[in-house]
Amino acid sequence: VTSALIALLCLSAPGVSLLVPQPNINATVAQNILLSIDYSCEGVATIEWKHVSSRGTTKIVEWRSGNYVNISTGYKDRVTIFENGSIQLLNVGVRDAGYYFVTVTEEHGSNIYGTIVVNVYEIIYEDLHFVAVFFAFLTGVSAILICFMWLCNKSLHLFQKTTHKLTASNTEEIELETIEC
Repeated sequence: VTSALIALLCLSAPGVSLLVPQPNINATVAQNILLSIDYSCEGVATIEWKHVSSRGTTKIVEWRSGNYVNISTGYKDRVTIFENGSIQLLNVGVRDAGYYFVTVTEEHGSNIYGTIVVNVYEIIYEDLHFVAVFFAFLTGVSAILICFMWLCNKSLHLFQKTTHKLTASNTEEIELETIEC
């Protein structure tokens, strides 16, 4: 299907051809991704990359082979361009997910388009952090409860000893009185 679309696009733009070898890219946050293309044209080409997401359309970079490069300020330190038309995005975030459109325009006016879909996933450490904190909390509470139970047990044994001594001394007095009568 991709080859058929590329062939169709090549027919519609004489002198310009474009190949997008990886139209879908999955990445995680803080990874570097390569938006790879390969183009050919008869003259000098102008290459333009745009990012389209729910936040809107952002122009990333535009350059003419060998001449000038115009990188937008939001991508100045995060994009690397290559002579074959590919770009590399450094340190991607969730905001970088979306559609990336590349336009290759020949100096005679014919152009061709390509699209790459990028999905960026977060690695969620908060769940593991929550479990660790909850486990530490439960361990602390159980240690306090064990100490409290030990203290209660010691207090009960001490109370039973004093009560037993009092009962024993009362019984002796009663027995002594009975004998004297």
